[in-house]
Amino acid sequence: MTRMSISNTPTTASVDDAADISRSLARAFADDPMMCWFFPDEATREERMVRYFATLLTRHYGRHGVCERTGLAAAFWVAPDGRALPDEETLDELATVLGDRAGVFREGIVVAAEHAPPEDHWYLAVLGADPAGQGQGHGAALLRSGLAKADAAGLPVYLESSKESNVPFYEHFGFTLLGEARLPGGGPTLWVMRRAPQAA
Repeated sequence: MTRMSISNTPTTASVDDAADISRSLARAFADDPMMCWFFPDEATREERMVRYFATLLTRHYGRHGVCERTGLAAAFWVAPDGRALPDEETLDELATVLGDRAGVFREGIVVAAEHAPPEDHWYLAVLGADPAGQGQGHGAALLRSGLAKADAAGLPVYLESSKESNVPFYEHFGFTLLGEARLPGGGPTLWVMRRAPQAA
């Protein structure tokens, strides 16, 4: 019996996909240092992360970004005319999910945003694949899809990786490491990366 493969072809994600996407992303980021810092309680981490990613998709990136998915992964992008940081209403809703970690979250996203380049660029805010789909090309397919949009516009791409082990993955796609950003309050390190636009 052959194992059924789940499509790794990117499609546009909508707020109607929030339940599936948020579960996949919560599993994808289960051991992510930044997520573990935002959600230190292991007993409630996954459930709260599901709510966190669902809120980001339905209230922020689904309205102000470009969201794509495969069967087991998702990516949230922001074009130059989009909005990288959540508005106050979204931050208030996220605060109910984050609880007493809402303050460090607010400080963290502000510090991270300070490292964004001043030039027009595409921003890769979230990219994650459910462990069940890792190694099957889901993340790479989503990354290529977004990079193609940025390249078509002649624009660079910027991201922060909260996992040093992911840096080589991004370097494989043409990103270069700009430096490191330490989140406030004893938070983890982010690896800040940029990819120059590439001709088709």
